[in-house]
Order: sequence, then C-alpha cells, then structure tokens
Amino acid sequence: MPRDWDAAEYDRLPIPMTGWGLKVLERLQLRGDERVLDAGCGTGQVTEALLARLPRGEIIALDGSGAMIEAARKRLGSERVTYLVHDLLEPISIEPVDVVVSTATFHWIRDHDLLFANLAAVLRPGGLLEAQCGGKGNIARIEAIVRTMGHDDSFGAKRFPEPTDTTERLERAGFVDVRCWLHEEPALLPEEALERYLATVCLGGVTESMRPDDAATLVHEVAAAMPEPLIDYVRLDISARRG
Repeated sequence: MPRDWDAAEYDRLPIPMTGWGLKVLERLQLRGDERVLDAGCGTGQVTEALLARLPRGEIIALDGSGAMIEAARKRLGSERVTYLVHDLLEPISIEPVDVVVSTATFHWIRDHDLLFANLAAVLRPGGLLEAQCGGKGNIARIEAIVRTMGHDDSFGAKRFPEPTDTTERLERAGFVDVRCWLHEEPALLPEEALERYLATVCLGGVTESMRPDDAATLVHEVAAAMPEPLIDYVRLDISARRG
C-alpha cells in the first residue's frame, strides 16, 4: 500500500517540491477547459496553482495518502475538484482526461511499467503527460549515510530511474513524443528544520516501521553525519503525449 503521510507537518516544512511543481505546470499550454488528473496531489499546493489555470476545467486530485487528500480538500474545496485516494499501481476508474500532471510522486511507485500503463489508460488519445520525480542520483548522499548505519534495503520502495529507461517504458505504454531529462536541484534547508524534514520527507519510508525512539535516533544520526543541511536532489523531468 502507498505510504501515509503527516500532511500537517508536510505543509509546515520548507518544501522545495512546490516550486519545482510550479515549473512543471509552466510547461503546459492549457486552454482552461481541460480535465486534468493530478497524480500525487499531496496537500494540494501545486494543485491550487493548476486549478487557477483551469477556470472552465476540472481536476481529479489523486493521492495514495488519505491524510494528504483531506489536506488538499481543505485547501481547494469542492468546486471543480474531485478527490480520490488511490494506489497508482491499480487501474484508475475515472472518465478519460486530457492531461496528467505529477510532481514528486513517481519515485514512490515500485513498478513504472504498470504505472505508465495505468496513466495511458485514462488519457485521451493525444493527451499530455507532464511530470517530475526523483531521478538517478537523487538523495544519493543521504542513502549512503543510511546504509552505513545498517539499513541496506531501506530505500527499496523508491525508484530513481534514468531518462533512457523511462523513455523506453513510456513508449511501451503507448506514449509518443517522449522527452525525459535529469537536472540537479540541491536544496539547502534551515539548520533548525533539517531533522523534521528528514523524518517527514527523506526518511519517512525508512522509519515508518521502526519504534518512535529508534526512528528519532536514526534521523538525528543521519543529520549529524551530513556536512551541511543540503539535500542532494536530482529530478527526472518527463514530457510525453498519448499515442
């Protein structure tokens, strides 16, 4: 099952993903009347900006976390937005959409072949996919620190793929005009927010099965081992069209 999140804490943190998501939206040329699936809407920060660009359109705000969906509902209301708690590895039972947008979500999905097949199935022919997620090299320094502490398989739930692999998977799923590329987005955090950020975002998948005291100790040790509060993010950008 998808990981559930502390949505309130997520919204309190200095989250760089929101700014990156807004840049993904800038790549979209919208008329304003499209039907759009936000695949991994989180608390709705990027969805809010998307909604403003769709004065005559509608959004299906999907997330695997019920807490995130409730936070998005409080932020966005019910006008022209439908909410769906759903695992992207399961078929998505909605009417076809014109656009799929996704930011900071795909790296949480284990099977990208199945993910892209499910997204293609709900996109109209010619429909657009604009997305960004963690790519090869994402948080590599943090992963290395955690592994030195004996958690070798802790990041197995995440996928940080290369552009060539993602291009091939998208084409197998029926997408055309595929463009995938990597870029670095190092994020320097306030020192006082580092442990909270690691616990909620970077290490949440590692610590969710640990006792609270053990989880807090791990987060503290990882933060102490980092030479500076810099998260070494690498993003994989995706632009494609449904064939």
